[in-house]
Amino acid sequence: MAQTKHQIQELLAQAGSQPRYRFGQNFMIDQNLVRVVADAGAIASGDVVIEVGPGTGTLTEELLSRGADVIAVEIDRDLARLLRERFASEPRFTLIEGDALSSKHALNEELAHHLAAALHAARPRKLVANLPYNIASPLIIELLLARVDLLAFTVQKEVADRLRAAAGSDAYGPLSVVAQSLAKVEVLRTLPPQAFWPAPKIESALVRMTRHENQPAPDSNAFGRFVHKLFSFRRKTLRKALAQAGFDADVALAKTGLDPKVRPEVLSGEQLAALFAAAGSAASGQASPPADSSPPE
Repeated sequence: MAQTKHQIQELLAQAGSQPRYRFGQNFMIDQNLVRVVADAGAIASGDVVIEVGPGTGTLTEELLSRGADVIAVEIDRDLARLLRERFASEPRFTLIEGDALSSKHALNEELAHHLAAALHAARPRKLVANLPYNIASPLIIELLLARVDLLAFTVQKEVADRLRAAAGSDAYGPLSVVAQSLAKVEVLRTLPPQAFWPAPKIESALVRMTRHENQPAPDSNAFGRFVHKLFSFRRKTLRKALAQAGFDADVALAKTGLDPKVRPEVLSGEQLAALFAAAGSAASGQASPPADSSPPE
Protein backbone atom coordinates (compact mmCIF):
# COMPACT_ATOMS: atom_id res chain seq x y z
CA MET A 1 0.00 0.00 0.00
CA ALA A 2 1.31 3.45 -0.93
CA GLN A 3 2.67 5.61 1.87
CA THR A 4 0.82 8.68 3.09
CA LYS A 5 2.50 12.04 3.56
CA HIS A 6 2.59 11.43 7.32
CA GLN A 7 4.21 8.01 6.88
CA ILE A 8 6.84 9.44 4.54
CA GLN A 9 7.62 12.20 7.02
CA GLU A 10 7.98 9.62 9.81
CA LEU A 11 10.32 7.47 7.72
CA LEU A 12 12.47 10.48 6.86
CA ALA A 13 12.61 11.50 10.52
CA GLN A 14 13.70 7.98 11.50
CA ALA A 15 16.43 8.16 8.87
CA GLY A 16 17.52 11.59 10.11
CA SER A 17 16.70 13.02 6.71
CA GLN A 18 14.48 15.55 4.99
CA PRO A 19 13.64 16.42 1.35
CA ARG A 20 16.81 17.62 -0.36
CA TYR A 21 16.43 20.16 -3.13
CA ARG A 22 19.80 19.39 -4.69
CA PHE A 23 18.64 15.85 -5.42
CA GLY A 24 15.31 17.00 -6.86
CA GLN A 25 13.35 15.15 -4.15
CA ASN A 26 9.56 15.44 -4.27
CA PHE A 27 7.76 12.43 -2.77
CA MET A 28 4.51 11.21 -4.34
CA ILE A 29 1.78 11.18 -1.67
CA ASP A 30 -1.26 10.42 -3.82
CA GLN A 31 -1.80 6.70 -3.26
CA ASN A 32 -3.94 6.26 -6.36
CA LEU A 33 -1.27 7.85 -8.55
CA VAL A 34 1.36 5.44 -7.26
CA ARG A 35 -0.74 2.64 -8.68
CA VAL A 36 -1.35 4.60 -11.90
CA VAL A 37 2.42 5.00 -12.42
CA ALA A 38 2.93 1.27 -11.90
CA ASP A 39 0.04 0.52 -14.28
CA ALA A 40 1.75 2.64 -16.97
CA GLY A 41 4.75 0.32 -16.75
CA ALA A 42 2.60 -2.73 -17.63
CA ILE A 43 4.54 -4.77 -15.08
CA ALA A 44 4.64 -8.55 -15.49
CA SER A 45 6.23 -11.12 -13.24
CA GLY A 46 9.92 -11.44 -14.07
CA ASP A 47 10.34 -7.97 -15.54
CA VAL A 48 13.54 -6.17 -14.61
CA VAL A 49 12.42 -2.72 -13.50
CA ILE A 50 14.75 0.21 -12.89
CA GLU A 51 13.54 2.74 -10.32
CA VAL A 52 15.63 5.89 -10.12
CA GLY A 53 15.01 7.99 -7.04
CA PRO A 54 12.98 5.46 -5.00
CA GLY A 55 12.91 7.75 -1.96
CA THR A 56 11.21 5.96 0.94
CA GLY A 57 10.13 3.03 -1.23
CA THR A 58 6.42 3.63 -1.78
CA LEU A 59 6.54 2.90 -5.53
CA THR A 60 9.15 0.20 -4.88
CA GLU A 61 6.62 -1.72 -2.78
CA GLU A 62 4.04 -1.50 -5.55
CA LEU A 63 6.50 -2.75 -8.18
CA LEU A 64 7.61 -5.69 -6.02
CA SER A 65 3.99 -6.62 -5.31
CA ARG A 66 3.48 -7.05 -9.06
CA GLY A 67 6.30 -9.56 -9.42
CA ALA A 68 9.07 -7.34 -10.78
CA ASP A 69 12.76 -7.59 -9.96
CA VAL A 70 13.51 -4.02 -8.88
CA ILE A 71 16.89 -2.36 -9.30
CA ALA A 72 16.64 0.86 -7.30
CA VAL A 73 19.17 3.67 -7.76
CA GLU A 74 19.35 6.14 -4.87
CA ILE A 75 21.95 8.89 -4.50
CA ASP A 76 20.88 10.03 -1.02
CA ARG A 77 22.90 8.07 1.58
CA ASP A 78 20.27 8.41 4.30
CA LEU A 79 17.52 7.11 2.01
CA ALA A 80 19.79 4.35 0.68
CA ARG A 81 20.30 3.14 4.26
CA LEU A 82 16.54 3.29 4.88
CA LEU A 83 15.82 1.28 1.71
CA ARG A 84 18.50 -1.27 2.49
CA GLU A 85 16.92 -1.91 5.88
CA ARG A 86 13.31 -1.94 4.63
CA PHE A 87 13.93 -4.44 1.84
CA ALA A 88 16.70 -6.51 3.44
CA SER A 89 14.62 -9.69 3.24
CA GLU A 90 13.37 -9.10 -0.32
CA PRO A 91 15.44 -11.19 -2.80
CA ARG A 92 14.00 -9.36 -5.81
CA PHE A 93 15.28 -5.97 -4.60
CA THR A 94 18.72 -4.66 -5.58
CA LEU A 95 20.01 -1.28 -4.43
CA ILE A 96 22.60 0.80 -6.25
CA GLU A 97 23.77 3.65 -4.05
CA GLY A 98 24.91 6.54 -6.22
CA ASP A 99 23.98 8.64 -9.22
CA ALA A 100 22.15 6.95 -12.09
CA LEU A 101 24.53 8.74 -14.46
CA SER A 102 28.30 8.43 -14.22
CA SER A 103 28.56 11.50 -16.45
CA LYS A 104 26.11 13.64 -18.37
CA HIS A 105 26.01 11.13 -21.21
CA ALA A 106 26.82 7.78 -19.59
CA LEU A 107 24.91 5.46 -17.26
CA ASN A 108 26.16 4.41 -13.85
CA GLU A 109 28.47 1.44 -14.55
CA GLU A 110 26.72 -0.87 -12.09
CA LEU A 111 23.33 0.00 -13.59
CA ALA A 112 24.68 -0.56 -17.11
CA HIS A 113 25.97 -3.98 -16.00
CA HIS A 114 22.54 -5.03 -14.67
CA LEU A 115 20.87 -3.85 -17.87
CA ALA A 116 23.35 -5.79 -20.00
CA ALA A 117 22.79 -8.94 -17.95
CA ALA A 118 19.01 -8.65 -18.31
CA LEU A 119 19.38 -8.10 -22.06
CA HIS A 120 21.59 -11.18 -22.34
CA ALA A 121 18.93 -13.18 -20.47
CA ALA A 122 16.23 -11.83 -22.82
CA ARG A 123 14.28 -10.37 -19.90
CA PRO A 124 12.02 -7.30 -20.41
CA ARG A 125 13.75 -4.18 -19.09
CA LYS A 126 11.76 -1.18 -17.96
CA LEU A 127 12.08 2.09 -16.11
CA VAL A 128 9.22 2.92 -13.76
CA ALA A 129 9.96 5.91 -11.56
CA ASN A 130 9.13 9.30 -10.20
CA LEU A 131 12.25 10.77 -11.75
CA PRO A 132 14.33 13.39 -9.98
CA TYR A 133 13.76 16.41 -12.19
CA ASN A 134 17.40 17.45 -12.34
CA ILE A 135 18.58 14.38 -14.31
CA ALA A 136 15.47 13.37 -16.22
CA SER A 137 16.34 14.47 -19.77
CA PRO A 138 19.84 12.94 -20.11
CA LEU A 139 18.79 9.79 -18.23
CA ILE A 140 15.83 9.16 -20.54
CA ILE A 141 18.03 9.28 -23.64
CA GLU A 142 20.78 7.10 -22.14
CA LEU A 143 18.27 4.43 -21.11
CA LEU A 144 16.77 4.38 -24.58
CA LEU A 145 20.26 4.06 -26.08
CA ALA A 146 20.81 1.15 -23.68
CA ARG A 147 17.75 -0.47 -25.33
CA VAL A 148 15.44 -0.37 -22.32
CA ASP A 149 12.08 -1.54 -23.68
CA LEU A 150 9.66 0.77 -21.89
CA LEU A 151 9.94 3.87 -19.73
CA ALA A 152 7.04 5.07 -17.55
CA PHE A 153 7.87 8.05 -15.39
CA THR A 154 6.76 11.33 -13.91
CA VAL A 155 8.64 14.44 -14.91
CA GLN A 156 8.05 18.17 -15.04
CA LYS A 157 5.40 19.00 -17.63
CA GLU A 158 7.82 21.21 -19.57
CA VAL A 159 10.06 18.21 -20.29
CA ALA A 160 7.03 16.07 -21.19
CA ASP A 161 5.94 18.75 -23.67
CA ARG A 162 9.39 18.79 -25.24
CA LEU A 163 9.51 15.01 -25.51
CA ARG A 164 6.29 14.85 -27.54
CA ALA A 165 6.55 18.21 -29.35
CA ALA A 166 5.68 18.36 -33.05
CA ALA A 167 7.95 19.90 -35.67
CA GLY A 168 7.58 23.65 -35.85
CA SER A 169 6.23 24.09 -32.33
CA ASP A 170 7.97 26.20 -29.71
CA ALA A 171 8.81 23.14 -27.58
CA TYR A 172 10.32 21.21 -30.51
CA GLY A 173 14.06 20.74 -30.27
CA PRO A 174 16.89 18.20 -30.17
CA LEU A 175 15.37 16.33 -27.23
CA SER A 176 12.08 15.94 -29.16
CA VAL A 177 13.84 14.71 -32.29
CA VAL A 178 16.11 12.16 -30.65
CA ALA A 179 13.49 10.88 -28.19
CA GLN A 180 10.93 10.38 -30.94
CA SER A 181 13.51 8.71 -33.19
CA LEU A 182 14.11 6.15 -30.44
CA ALA A 183 10.64 5.64 -28.98
CA LYS A 184 6.91 6.24 -29.16
CA VAL A 185 6.12 9.05 -26.70
CA GLU A 186 2.80 9.27 -24.84
CA VAL A 187 1.86 11.84 -22.21
CA LEU A 188 -0.75 9.94 -20.20
CA ARG A 189 -1.88 12.61 -17.76
CA THR A 190 -0.94 15.83 -15.99
CA LEU A 191 -0.26 15.72 -12.25
CA PRO A 192 -0.94 18.66 -9.92
CA PRO A 193 1.73 19.90 -7.49
CA GLN A 194 -0.43 18.64 -4.61
CA ALA A 195 0.29 15.04 -5.66
CA PHE A 196 3.79 15.48 -4.21
CA TRP A 197 5.43 16.57 -0.99
CA PRO A 198 7.02 19.06 -0.88
CA ALA A 199 4.72 20.39 -3.60
CA PRO A 200 6.79 21.56 -6.59
CA LYS A 201 6.07 24.96 -8.08
CA ILE A 202 5.25 23.41 -11.45
CA GLU A 203 2.92 20.79 -12.88
CA SER A 204 4.20 17.32 -13.59
CA ALA A 205 3.20 14.73 -16.17
CA LEU A 206 3.15 10.97 -16.45
CA VAL A 207 4.96 9.89 -19.61
CA ARG A 208 5.28 6.49 -21.24
CA MET A 209 7.92 5.81 -23.90
CA THR A 210 8.00 2.53 -25.83
CA ARG A 211 11.27 1.92 -27.65
CA HIS A 212 11.11 1.44 -31.42
CA GLU A 213 12.35 -1.95 -32.53
CA ASN A 214 14.16 -0.39 -35.47
CA GLN A 215 15.87 2.92 -34.79
CA PRO A 216 15.95 5.19 -37.87
CA ALA A 217 19.30 6.78 -37.13
CA PRO A 218 22.30 4.52 -37.86
CA ASP A 219 24.23 6.00 -34.93
CA SER A 220 22.01 7.65 -32.35
CA ASN A 221 24.84 9.44 -30.54
CA ALA A 222 26.17 10.96 -33.76
CA PHE A 223 22.62 11.76 -34.88
CA GLY A 224 22.06 13.57 -31.59
CA ARG A 225 25.20 15.66 -32.02
CA PHE A 226 24.17 16.52 -35.57
CA VAL A 227 20.67 17.66 -34.55
CA HIS A 228 21.98 19.62 -31.57
CA LYS A 229 24.45 21.48 -33.80
CA LEU A 230 21.86 22.17 -36.50
CA PHE A 231 19.30 23.44 -33.98
CA SER A 232 21.78 25.96 -32.63
CA PHE A 233 20.87 27.75 -35.89
CA ARG A 234 17.21 26.73 -35.79
CA ARG A 235 15.86 30.10 -36.97
CA LYS A 236 18.24 30.36 -39.93
CA THR A 237 17.36 29.00 -43.34
CA LEU A 238 18.36 25.37 -43.74
CA ARG A 239 21.10 26.26 -46.22
CA LYS A 240 22.63 28.82 -43.86
CA ALA A 241 22.23 26.56 -40.82
CA LEU A 242 24.04 23.69 -42.53
CA ALA A 243 26.84 25.94 -43.69
CA GLN A 244 27.28 27.60 -40.31
CA ALA A 245 27.21 24.20 -38.62
CA GLY A 246 30.13 23.15 -40.80
CA PHE A 247 28.42 20.89 -43.35
CA ASP A 248 28.38 20.93 -47.14
CA ALA A 249 24.92 22.44 -47.64
CA ASP A 250 24.83 21.93 -51.40
CA VAL A 251 25.60 18.22 -51.18
CA ALA A 252 23.18 17.55 -48.30
CA LEU A 253 20.34 19.48 -49.92
CA ALA A 254 20.90 17.84 -53.29
CA LYS A 255 20.75 14.37 -51.76
CA THR A 256 17.60 15.01 -49.72
CA GLY A 257 15.67 17.38 -52.00
CA LEU A 258 14.76 19.52 -48.96
CA ASP A 259 13.81 23.16 -49.45
CA PRO A 260 16.92 25.23 -48.61
CA LYS A 261 14.71 28.13 -47.45
CA VAL A 262 12.92 26.29 -44.62
CA ARG A 263 14.17 26.49 -41.05
CA PRO A 264 15.63 23.46 -39.26
CA GLU A 265 12.94 23.74 -36.58
CA VAL A 266 10.17 22.75 -39.02
CA LEU A 267 11.84 19.53 -40.21
CA SER A 268 10.39 16.24 -39.02
CA GLY A 269 12.50 13.58 -37.37
CA GLU A 270 12.44 11.54 -40.58
CA GLN A 271 13.66 14.52 -42.61
CA LEU A 272 16.42 15.22 -40.11
CA ALA A 273 17.47 11.56 -40.21
CA ALA A 274 17.68 11.75 -44.01
CA LEU A 275 19.69 14.98 -43.73
CA PHE A 276 22.00 13.33 -41.22
CA ALA A 277 22.59 10.42 -43.60
CA ALA A 278 23.31 12.86 -46.42
CA ALA A 279 25.77 14.82 -44.30
CA GLY A 280 27.62 11.54 -43.66
CA SER A 281 30.66 11.30 -41.45
CA ALA A 282 30.88 15.09 -41.19
CA ALA A 283 28.23 14.82 -38.44
CA SER A 284 30.62 13.12 -36.05
CA GLY A 285 32.64 15.16 -33.63
CA GLN A 286 30.20 18.04 -33.48
CA ALA A 287 28.65 19.61 -30.42
CA SER A 288 27.35 17.84 -27.29
CA PRO A 289 24.42 15.40 -27.52
CA PRO A 290 20.90 16.74 -27.14
CA ALA A 291 20.01 15.57 -23.67
CA ASP A 292 20.88 18.90 -22.05
CA SER A 293 18.40 20.32 -19.57
CA SER A 294 17.52 23.15 -21.96
CA PRO A 295 17.52 22.91 -25.77
CA PRO A 296 19.22 25.70 -27.73
CA GLU A 297 17.02 28.38 -29.21
